[in-house]
Amino acid sequence: METIKTFKFGAFDSRIAISRELPALDHILFDAKSEGSIPKFIIICDENTLPIAKKITGNTEIPFCVLKSGETSKTWASIETILMAAAAGGLGRDGLFIGIGGGVIGDLTAFAASIYMRGCKAALVSTTLLGMVDASLGGKTGIDLFGMKNLAGTFYPASLVYMPVETLASLPPPEWKSGMAELIKTAIIDGGDFFNLAASLTSDFSDDAFTSSFPQSFINTLLAGDAEKITECITRAVTVKGSIVEADPKETTGMRACLNLGHTFGHALESSAGLGTISHGEAVAWGIARSCELGIACALTSAKRAAEITGLLGSFGYELTAPHPLMGSEEIFLKALSGDKKKKAGKTVFIVPNENGVCSYVTDQQAILKKIITGAAL
Repeated sequence: METIKTFKFGAFDSRIAISRELPALDHILFDAKSEGSIPKFIIICDENTLPIAKKITGNTEIPFCVLKSGETSKTWASIETILMAAAAGGLGRDGLFIGIGGGVIGDLTAFAASIYMRGCKAALVSTTLLGMVDASLGGKTGIDLFGMKNLAGTFYPASLVYMPVETLASLPPPEWKSGMAELIKTAIIDGGDFFNLAASLTSDFSDDAFTSSFPQSFINTLLAGDAEKITECITRAVTVKGSIVEADPKETTGMRACLNLGHTFGHALESSAGLGTISHGEAVAWGIARSCELGIACALTSAKRAAEITGLLGSFGYELTAPHPLMGSEEIFLKALSGDKKKKAGKTVFIVPNENGVCSYVTDQQAILKKIITGAAL
């Protein structure tokens, strides 16, 4: 089983391979070779994905650039570590950075590749659901800076992205919960039957099963046999996001901005709670709920549509109440919200659901925003 999709993101071609099994290192190097020569390469992973990296390389004596796992690694220090490894390995501009891991490793690998000798190739082996359905595709790279999420970064799509579904079997339930939020986000944006497909994933389980984290029985069901349903969801998410990014690779026309559904509120929650305190996906799920409330307040989202969306999120057990228990101070949250990168004429841009998908709404109405994040009546 292998699905190949190729997208053109501006000047970059990005080849996506969705498969059951891990790619071998020789396979990756063959796909990356140019003019008949195999590139010099480095492999970047974290402490959790080092065993996967060794499996890909056949446990050969290849040096790995191993970083600490988690959001706290998205720093300049990690970028310097990768660049030092590349320089020590003698990589030139035709070198290849191979990142093996989730969204954090993908961000760091592609960012480092984008600035090493003014740009060399990046290949990603995405090992998490969040990475497969969102982070590894489309070329947004970044690190956290001054307490702000992804404040520094580049647009630099990986030339090759591998999505081996077998790695999801070792993913802990909280990581599933984080990734599923991004999958649901993309299904909402699609505005078609992808939403119903996402909703059908929990059809054999009660809402009570998801009160704290994803039950192992749910994960086992998704990965049983040929993992047809979750593979279809990943493929649909890749198709939806890929087509959007192709139309607006550097977020200049406004079309790509729709992918930020839940992220403006969600990133502010991550910053106010302390980066790494709450998973990205859980923050996005909470942010989508707040976006529904904002959409209702500005008459862009119907109460029925909002109820459908929050009902789906609720069935997966996401925390949707305001204020969020981990939010931190209201002042810090609003400061993070006002410092969001996606601004227009000094006002914050929000993405809110509508009947056909999503649309943008620009506002600086602090009174309404304050009510939404604190749970006060609108």
